[in-house]
Amino acid sequence: MLSAFIARPIVELKQRDKSKIESILAYGDRLLVGLSHGSLRVYRVNELIDEAQSHHGPAIEDQTHSSSAKQNAVDLMREEEKFSKHKIDQLAVIKEANLLLSLSNGLVSTHDLQTYELQETLLKTKGATTFAVTSNIFKDPSTGVPSIVSRLAVAVKRRVILWSWHDSELEPDTAEHTLVTGIKTLTWATGTKLLAGLTSSYVFVDIETSLITDIVGPGSIGGAPGQDGGRFGGVGVSTINYMGLGGAAPKPLATHLGEGQLLLAKDINTLFIDIEGQSLGRRQIPWGIAPEAIGYSYPYLLALQATRGTLEVRNPETLTLLQTISLPNASQLHISQPNISLAHAGKGFLVVSERCVWRMGALEYDSQIDALVDCGRLDEAISLLGMLEDALLKDKEGRLREIKMLKAQNLFDLRRYRESLDLFTEVSAPPERVIRLFPPIIAGQLSAQATPINDDENGENPQGHDVKSVPGREKNGGPQDATVSHTSTEESQASTPDGLHTNVSRQTDGGVLLEGKDLKAATAELRPFLVQARTRMQQYLNPDGTLKDARGDQSLEVTNVQEAQELLLAHAPGSREERRKQLVETAKLVDTTLFRAYMYASPSLAGPLFRLDNFCDPDVVKEKLIETGRYTDLVDFYYGKKLHEQALELLQKFGKQSQAEESSSQLAGPQRTISYLQSLPAEMIDLILRFADWPLDVDPQLGMEVFLADSENAETLPRQRVLNFLSSKDKALAEKYLKHVIEELNDTTPSFHQKLVDIYIQGLKEGKFVDDSSRKQWEEHTLSFLKSSRYYQPYKALQKLPADNPSFYEPRAIVLNRMGQHKQALEIYVFKLQDPEKAEDYCNQVQLAQTSSAITPKQGQRSIATDLEDKTTSIYHNLLSLYLSPPPPHKPQWGPALQILAKHGARMPAASTLDLIPEILPINDLESYFRGRIRSANTAINESRVTSALRSSLVFSEEAKLRLGDGVPGGNGGRNRHVLISEDRVCGVCYKRFGGSAIKVLP
Repeated sequence: MLSAFIARPIVELKQRDKSKIESILAYGDRLLVGLSHGSLRVYRVNELIDEAQSHHGPAIEDQTHSSSAKQNAVDLMREEEKFSKHKIDQLAVIKEANLLLSLSNGLVSTHDLQTYELQETLLKTKGATTFAVTSNIFKDPSTGVPSIVSRLAVAVKRRVILWSWHDSELEPDTAEHTLVTGIKTLTWATGTKLLAGLTSSYVFVDIETSLITDIVGPGSIGGAPGQDGGRFGGVGVSTINYMGLGGAAPKPLATHLGEGQLLLAKDINTLFIDIEGQSLGRRQIPWGIAPEAIGYSYPYLLALQATRGTLEVRNPETLTLLQTISLPNASQLHISQPNISLAHAGKGFLVVSERCVWRMGALEYDSQIDALVDCGRLDEAISLLGMLEDALLKDKEGRLREIKMLKAQNLFDLRRYRESLDLFTEVSAPPERVIRLFPPIIAGQLSAQATPINDDENGENPQGHDVKSVPGREKNGGPQDATVSHTSTEESQASTPDGLHTNVSRQTDGGVLLEGKDLKAATAELRPFLVQARTRMQQYLNPDGTLKDARGDQSLEVTNVQEAQELLLAHAPGSREERRKQLVETAKLVDTTLFRAYMYASPSLAGPLFRLDNFCDPDVVKEKLIETGRYTDLVDFYYGKKLHEQALELLQKFGKQSQAEESSSQLAGPQRTISYLQSLPAEMIDLILRFADWPLDVDPQLGMEVFLADSENAETLPRQRVLNFLSSKDKALAEKYLKHVIEELNDTTPSFHQKLVDIYIQGLKEGKFVDDSSRKQWEEHTLSFLKSSRYYQPYKALQKLPADNPSFYEPRAIVLNRMGQHKQALEIYVFKLQDPEKAEDYCNQVQLAQTSSAITPKQGQRSIATDLEDKTTSIYHNLLSLYLSPPPPHKPQWGPALQILAKHGARMPAASTLDLIPEILPINDLESYFRGRIRSANTAINESRVTSALRSSLVFSEEAKLRLGDGVPGGNGGRNRHVLISEDRVCGVCYKRFGGSAIKVLP
């Protein structure tokens, strides 16, 4: 059991001393002992080296120390033999008023705290049975000045009499409160509320408002009518005594616990309440017999069993019995309050019998925690750590986390997997520690079940943890069952409600491993833990394995980043680089284990894991997926790990198979390879070209989707390298790719345009066409591109076009047009192709291009079309000259010439045009030409007239606005505008008064 306290006798009455100890009081370094014959002995308590603090081995219960030390525990300073004529029942001190209070012969007296001389006997207290003292700091509500207020409450039969001291000054008035029955005990709950234990119940007395509140509790504490009784149906010791089976009924007890909590005890019934008197709803303390006294010494609950001569030390949260100390004939328990003795600080108290006073020395809290862990009482250790302040322990958070992880390991051994993994998750346990609990099928080589664990001679296991911190293992590595002996059956049941007071032996190769349903259940609970561990890893680790910068992430605090990262690691690394490596290794372990867990319990969930950034071990994943035939998931994993070459080799292997296996049927054919290549960035061009070869051989149209897809990856590929690759495969593929980048992507690279021209010309020269329709389609593509493109080099294209091949006549004409050689181009249309319509279309296109690029005349400068055309040579004039004055051996073509004159005569200079017309041509044939010229001249004249009339109308409108105004309220008033000049009107610029000055108003 735990050894929280060690009893050391500090005052022992000699055998010849016939007096008895009736009361004691400890404050500061003074100990006052009130004797049965009325004497008061004053001792000085010496600060000895506390053996409890240096105690390292297991404490022996019921152990007491003799007073034969080199230095006495106490020194007798003085003895006041005439302090009282009767036995001294109770002592208390009001330090602020320098008063010592005593209860003797039913009267309360005040004494000087320094000389112990009697100052006054409070006659109102005649018949007093007990009293209580408190000192508190209050602020004046009007001034806000703090003051110390001390109060004395005395129980006289059914009355409570109150005295008050304000800053050591006694107030003349007293207050009284009368209760329903006799008062047995008094306890100050707060500075203004008093808890009174009556014969049959408890009440709260508010001394400010005089409000008395009954406390409802079980059994003998005082229940409401019809309420359930205590643990024995309300038949407590008092009832049994009434039937003549015992002595006096036990008095009602009360003590403070933590902040704002009190414990009431009467008989064997208990009730936990707050300072308002409301029940906290906690279970009762499992006492076998009624205690003589109760108290609270931080952080333990104390109960003195006078009939047994023992002191019980319990955990106030779990109510577990932690220690039983044998103190023969002990009858009183004295715990100094902090407002009386700050030096006490809750770490020691006194126990009194008729002949002896024991001082209880407290063991160091760290040693107490170690003792609880060593005996396997992990719940008690966790509860004790939760109650203690951080300053009282070395690394409280670390100890609490470690013990909770030990508890989680024990829960795991008990096959309570959900509770275990929830607790591991709560404390952010290092994943390595949790994964070790599983067999190799889940944990791999890290599994603790794979090989037995042998600790070295220094008592350390391979993970660097102390042996005592891993219960259930002996130093030789074999399993052991750590059991704890308990003093009673109720102790074991109350102390370990969840059954974790013993340790379950850990299984190794010599034992039974997790398997079957147990392994599946444990794995199902492990998966959420690993998913949460992955989430925590992502807070500190980038997908590429580098640490995140805390300053760039507002959700992380820079001061806690390193500490938070180390929570994920089994060992606390030093430098940032070591921490990064450890985090990467831990992330690899977590993801690989999660993969194994998915493959064992739910293989369908492994695929989604690969589509996320992960640190899975490629070798483990490859082995498992190939073993189960999950090749599609393997490809996804390779893609996520950027192992593209292995993935493409696998796709090529199954894609080329004529009859793929059922497990790899989704990988058959080139489709999956093409989709994979489309997802690769442009930097992987070597890999893309290497593995795009076989899909192009199998299905060229589908294979070209690698380069023609509407995606960023396809558009950013190095186009020259792709073009060279496709040209080596097939010129048709290159032509298709060039058309895509030029027409779809608007690429203006001259080399690409020239290359496509070369491909078109070479295709026409070779003439390898399936039929005439395909050849005609190729020619149409060639002519269309030669016309539309502006980025190829015409002279190079012209050199490759044969001059004597009819198939290249029109392409040559288009190229000559690009070179500005319009007359040579027209000669091809007129004399070689003999197609007047194409010649006219050619002239229309050239005329349209020239017209659109002409400079627009400035305003006010009207240039008549006929005048401009008379000064420039039109493209139609060139065509007309070829028709009417052809070079030999060609003959004039009157019909096309007359059509040109009729349609476009107005666009040609009149003088040069008439010079070309031969005299033998009848005037009647030129009627359409002259009509066109006259119509064009009339159009220009009419246009100028209309423009002049519109401008006259505009001038008239503007003049009307200036004269008459625009008619808009608040707008321009024109000459009808009126301006009022008064005597007070000043200039808006110089601020001078107008007076008789001349005024000019602007419109």
